[in-house]
Amino acid sequence: MRRSLPVLVCLLMGPLWGCQSRNLSPPPLDPVPMERPGYVVGVQDVLQISVWKNEELSVRVPVRSDGKISVPLVDDVQAEGLQAMEIKEVLTRELSEFITAPDVTVVVLEMNSKYVNVIGAVPRSGQIPLVSDLRVLEAIATMGGFALFADTGNVRIVRRQPDGSEVEYRFDYDAYIKGRAPGTNIVLQSGDTIIVPE
Repeated sequence: MRRSLPVLVCLLMGPLWGCQSRNLSPPPLDPVPMERPGYVVGVQDVLQISVWKNEELSVRVPVRSDGKISVPLVDDVQAEGLQAMEIKEVLTRELSEFITAPDVTVVVLEMNSKYVNVIGAVPRSGQIPLVSDLRVLEAIATMGGFALFADTGNVRIVRRQPDGSEVEYRFDYDAYIKGRAPGTNIVLQSGDTIIVPE
């Protein structure tokens, strides 16, 4: 009975003390530059489509909410979920019906579909566009840093997995700046949510 008392107290007072059991994952390794996957186009991205020697077919287009773009001659083309090179291949094939050997270039001008969320005890909660590598501390700083009563030792990063499940990482700011939590200031991925509790 005496051994079970601390467990019982933790279960009853967990929400107040933060001692409830959570499935925390060890911090992931930083991505290796040469092994990064190619950029996948998403809704709200803006693309520049250029067709050499065919200015009238060269357009700047947003990716619509249905995941498609509108291009002269070929009308609607699926863009969401594809990389720029794959979109180039589709457009080259489609335009080949109208012009000889089209030389198509696809450039992502604006990466608006990738973002992270920061919520909780920060001056400004909201989304941050993910246009380059961004770490937890940088994301919090972008939103104005920690609020006065933020629990800086218990920041959580929630990441949704491809199978729909979620993993959760912990960032202890105080331990990190003292060198006791290396590797916890992780590189964020699109869709991550940073929760800063009070």
